[in-house]
Amino acid sequence: MLEIKIKSFDALTTNELYNLLQLRSEVFVVEQDCVYQDLDGKDEKSLHVLGTKNKKIVAYTRIFKPGDYFEFSSIGRVVVAKNQRQHKHGFDIMNASAEAIKTYFNETTIKISAQIYLKKFYNNLGFKEVGEGYLEDNIPHIAMIKK
Repeated sequence: MLEIKIKSFDALTTNELYNLLQLRSEVFVVEQDCVYQDLDGKDEKSLHVLGTKNKKIVAYTRIFKPGDYFEFSSIGRVVVAKNQRQHKHGFDIMNASAEAIKTYFNETTIKISAQIYLKKFYNNLGFKEVGEGYLEDNIPHIAMIKK
C-alpha cells in the first residue's frame, strides 16, 4: 500500500527532492535511454505527489493548475520504480493526482502528454486521446484529456 503525500516545492525535504529526482532519472534517462532536460524550471510551480513505501519514494507525479503547463490542469513526470510496477502503483499515483487536482485546484478536466505505449493505461483511467501523435524528447507521445 502506498502512502501518498502532496507537497509544494518549498515543502519538499532535501531527501525527498533528491529521491524523486533520482527516481525520475532512473526511469526517464537510464531505463528509457532518453537524454533530456529533466530540471525544466517547472518543479517550483507544481505540486508534487509522492507515493512512498517503507519511507522510499516508489511512485511520483507533479501536478499543475490550469495555465501553468497546459490550458487545463495537468499531470506530468508520471513514474513508478521498475521493481514496484507489478503492484499497480501507477493507478494509485494517478488516482491520487487526479484527486489532488480536484482538492487543491477545484478542477476535474486534466490534460496529459502521454507516451503512446502507455495509451491503454491512461484510457483505463478515463483519459481520451486528442489530436495526432508527436515526438517529445524523441519518444512518441499523444495528448490526452480526462473530463
